[in-house]
Amino acid sequence: MTGKRRAAVTTSPGGALRFAPLRLRPPRADEVVVRLAGCGICHTDLSCRSGVAAGSILGHEGAGIVERVGNAVRAVQPGDAVVLSYHSCGRCAACLRRHPAGCEHFWRLNFDFQRLDGSSGYLPPLHGHFFGQSAFATHALANERNLVRVAGDLPLATLAPLGCGLQTGAGTVINSLNLQAGERLLILGVGAVGLAAVMAAKLRGAAAIVALDHQRQRLACAGELGATQTLSDVRQIAQLPALDAVIDTTGEHGVIQAAWQRLRRGGTLVLLTGGGVVKFSHDRRIISVIQGDAVPQQFIPYLIAQWRSGHFPFDRLLRFYPFGAINQALDAAQTGEAIKAVIRFD
Repeated sequence: MTGKRRAAVTTSPGGALRFAPLRLRPPRADEVVVRLAGCGICHTDLSCRSGVAAGSILGHEGAGIVERVGNAVRAVQPGDAVVLSYHSCGRCAACLRRHPAGCEHFWRLNFDFQRLDGSSGYLPPLHGHFFGQSAFATHALANERNLVRVAGDLPLATLAPLGCGLQTGAGTVINSLNLQAGERLLILGVGAVGLAAVMAAKLRGAAAIVALDHQRQRLACAGELGATQTLSDVRQIAQLPALDAVIDTTGEHGVIQAAWQRLRRGGTLVLLTGGGVVKFSHDRRIISVIQGDAVPQQFIPYLIAQWRSGHFPFDRLLRFYPFGAINQALDAAQTGEAIKAVIRFD
């Protein structure tokens, strides 16, 4: 199937993906067809693989070249390089306040494998529109709202992971917490999201950046990227000075509770996984963050600029795999062999 449009689609719950011909309807007025250059693999892809219908196309960290645009699209034109991110409606109160991560229709647009009106641009038996892109395919049917135009001379496969995981980690520090110079941050779990938070905290001049993880490879990487202290045992948290903020990427109740005990009065715990029930009092707060509260069209160019200046070296986290080896890439992401696995298309 070399040279033809194809997608890697789900089969049995949690099973290997298989390749299938990709057939798309013409883009609607506000839609764009993108030829993919790369797509990062996110933990959300791994978790959703077990709960979606057979024939579903996952993938939501795509980047590529615009091939075709609907007649109402103004942000891009054919030939433009783009990074794809999450989808939002553009019409609800949150979107009108320029807070698309809080979109009233976020879950339907990003997880229901259909357009908001219930239709599909993917011909049966395929299910697309995952995060408005379904980028485990040679081509994506995206919307003008969920793509970001970037310079054509940049390595698109390298930029692909900025659309979700890296945006989430960095955005949580910069946008959600507005972390200030001199503050103390603990990050629970330093996979790609946690390591993006480490790099962002260094950018903000945090006095202490503490990373907790059970994988030595990740802790070593955290130290190289800016962590001032690394922990491998949850019991070590009790020895930390008071913290201004905690970011949890693990969802493990015992770990979250231990970190909660070290928060200062007025401190903030951020849950990126839903976490669990955590006791709290009026003098500390818990917030749940989606996509780092980022507006992709503003935040992704900012991250690219920081990367180009050497201040956000996220490319050190990446391991590339050809599209034909997508199942190997998924396994490497699942086991932690790859901190951030990225599919590279021919």
